[in-house]
Amino acid sequence: MKDKAKYVRWGLTAFLVGCALLIFYDVFYRDNAGTVQAFFGKLWSILAPVLYGLAMAYLLAPLVNHLERWILRAKDALEKKRGRSAPVRRGLLRAVSILLTWAVVLVVLYLLFAMLIPQLVDSVTTLISNLETYYNQIYAWVTNLLEKNPIVSTWLSDLVNRYYSEATNWLTTELLPGLQATLTSFTGSLVTGVWSVITFAKNFIIGIIISVYLLAAKEKSLARCCKLLYGVLPEDRAMFAVRGFRRVDYIFSGFVRGKLLDSLIIGILCFIGCSILNMPYTPLISVVVGVTNVIPFFGPFLGAIPSALLILLVSPLQCLYFVLFILLLQQLDGNVIGPKILGGSTGISSLWVIIAILVGGGFGGVLGMFLGVPIFACLQVLVRWLVNTRLQKKHMPLEASAYVNRDHQASETPPDPPESENK
Repeated sequence: MKDKAKYVRWGLTAFLVGCALLIFYDVFYRDNAGTVQAFFGKLWSILAPVLYGLAMAYLLAPLVNHLERWILRAKDALEKKRGRSAPVRRGLLRAVSILLTWAVVLVVLYLLFAMLIPQLVDSVTTLISNLETYYNQIYAWVTNLLEKNPIVSTWLSDLVNRYYSEATNWLTTELLPGLQATLTSFTGSLVTGVWSVITFAKNFIIGIIISVYLLAAKEKSLARCCKLLYGVLPEDRAMFAVRGFRRVDYIFSGFVRGKLLDSLIIGILCFIGCSILNMPYTPLISVVVGVTNVIPFFGPFLGAIPSALLILLVSPLQCLYFVLFILLLQQLDGNVIGPKILGGSTGISSLWVIIAILVGGGFGGVLGMFLGVPIFACLQVLVRWLVNTRLQKKHMPLEASAYVNRDHQASETPPDPPESENK
């Protein structure tokens, strides 16, 4: 009977692994016609408002808690001053805290957009109007370079002659038909884009409503989830799962909220610094630097390089000042602002940060690069926790250095004497 149960367990494991491999292939390696991919796409379109609401409630929960504590302190101070106390209505307190939270968020977003959008439009308009000037500057620079360096000019001429026929063939067979198809589908793409914006706005508004309900009942929701775990799992495993979820929440929330706040501060400091230095396209550059700063490690380079090239077209000297300013700003972020806000929230080395960014970017693009680090840190914590738990059950040391030469130590230990000698 035990052998039969063992074979059933092996067969079930092999079946689940095969299903997981088929799902992985269908999602990542088949065309959009993949049934699993289409299913998840449909599921995302249905649950998008709920997911938006979950994300907003998760990000705003600390602010709601902070406002509740602030209101309670203000109430206690007022009661001490008046010499009388009144009972606290928790429902009313939570409603006021949520209302104030969303009022603060919406006012900040309105002021931010009201300040940035007109200047962004002016920056983009100025950039487009100066494209011809920039083209002439680049053309004059390249022409001057070729005149002063005949070797480079000869090499470029040979290169053009070598690939002229291939370029002509590509223009006639691929580019022109592609442009015609693009122009034909432009109207449909425009309608699709407008509809996507409307759908996002609708999902965002519904997400705000859902986040209000989630914030109002967050303690009850947490208690029900814990009750479900203790009801389904054995008590020791349920306690282990709850502790793991708390640790994951600490790492994930600390990194995501801290990184968003850090990027907002960097964007504001970049705007102030570029305004003082009288840089061109200051709003546009500040937004680019602030948004790309949410990507760990590579983000500052992704934002600074195109911004520096844009300033270089206007003034090489200002480009040099901008590069020096960004270096100082990143040093401030890396040594003061970042450690103060983030602390040791992830606890993983720089090598694993790079690997997490590369893997996350490969699967999820920019969002994957942002979320790859906290997800990888959570997985690392869970694996470390599982390993340490197993080692503690075996009464073995937890330090990794104790296992480097453990095989040599085991081979050098003399074997136990036979039982006859002991007697």
